[in-house]
Amino acid sequence: MSLASSFYSTIFKRNSVYIASVFTTAFAFGIGFDSGVTSFWDSWNRGKQWKDLRGKYAQDEE
Repeated sequence: MSLASSFYSTIFKRNSVYIASVFTTAFAFGIGFDSGVTSFWDSWNRGKQWKDLRGKYAQDEE
């Protein structure tokens, strides 16, 4: 059994499995892309964001 044939029989043969795999893959890609872009943004703007400057300006309220 070739790789393409086994891939077809596990993913594409039944529509419900195909749709579930598409949604699962899209969800995982969305989370991964979002966390990657957020990580890049935080590293690119290090020292310029409120979470980096909060200690200088914010005071604890008691």
